Formats: sequence, structure tokens, C-alpha cells
Amino acid sequence: MSQQEKKPEPGDLIEIFRGTYQHWAVYVGEGYVIHLAPPSEHAQTGAYSMMSVLNDKAKVKKEELNKVVGNDNYHVNNLLDGKYNQRPVEDILRDAHSFVGKELPYCVFSGNCEHFVTELRYGKAESRQVRVGVTAAVVGAGVVAGIGIGAYVISKFAGSKKDKQTQ
Repeated sequence: MSQQEKKPEPGDLIEIFRGTYQHWAVYVGEGYVIHLAPPSEHAQTGAYSMMSVLNDKAKVKKEELNKVVGNDNYHVNNLLDGKYNQRPVEDILRDAHSFVGKELPYCVFSGNCEHFVTELRYGKAESRQVRVGVTAAVVGAGVVAGIGIGAYVISKFAGSKKDKQTQ
């Protein structure tokens, strides 16, 4: 986090950059965050993503922000503030603390760490990573299909042109 970045306040969402994905936590004050993580992982390891895919359960943990972040970068990112109203901070903190130590169902597409914290802050479970990833997959599939159709049309056009030349 740079010096100009906003310091986290209780109820803020923390986005941690882990290279190819982001890990999310909710700041609960006094240097601590609550987050959803694979049960076997240590806070600062960068393997959350790979382990998350292999697990269908995750554990809610309360840990020091600096230990969760490790050597990665992070910032406060209340990404849906313009879309939804924030729940009262005392409700966010009460609910976050009520989950600590519990194992929850985990699904990278519908119940990941970002879903967990957006549900706490806004009462709506959303994941921009999933939305962006699914959109990219759909666009990629569309491009591949378009290339395949284009190649088919070109081959048919070239074949019919060749047939006309031999007549």
C-alpha cells in the first residue's frame, strides 16, 4: 500500500493482489481482517487460488492484515459503494466475527472470498473476478467459434470459386 492510499477503516474491503488473482478480506480494526480461506493455508502464502479450486470448504479466519498480505500489495476497495448501500459498520463487524472459525461451503464461482466480503458489506454476494473471468471465457469462446466459422466460410467460398474456374 502506498503512503497516499486510504488507511482501512472498520468495514472496509481489502483487495490483496496475489499475481493472477485477488484475495479479499474485510477490515475489522486494530490491524485485523476477517477473510475466507482454504483451511490448510497460512495467511501469507500465495497458494490461496490453487488450494481454493481444490477445496469445497473454506474457513473464516481473523488474522493480522500484514500477515495476510505478506509481500503482496493491497488497497482499500469498496468496489460496490456506487451500486449498493453499505450496511451499518456494527452489523458488518458483528456478522464477520460471528463467522470466525467456521467452515463454509466454497465455490470459486459462487462462494469465494470476494463473495464473502461483499455479502458482509452490502448484503449482496458478488465477485467481479468471476464476472470478468466468465466474460473473458465467453468472449474467448466466441472468438474461437468465429474463427472456426470464418475458416469454414472461406474454405467453402474458395471451393466454390475453384469449381467455377474449372467449368
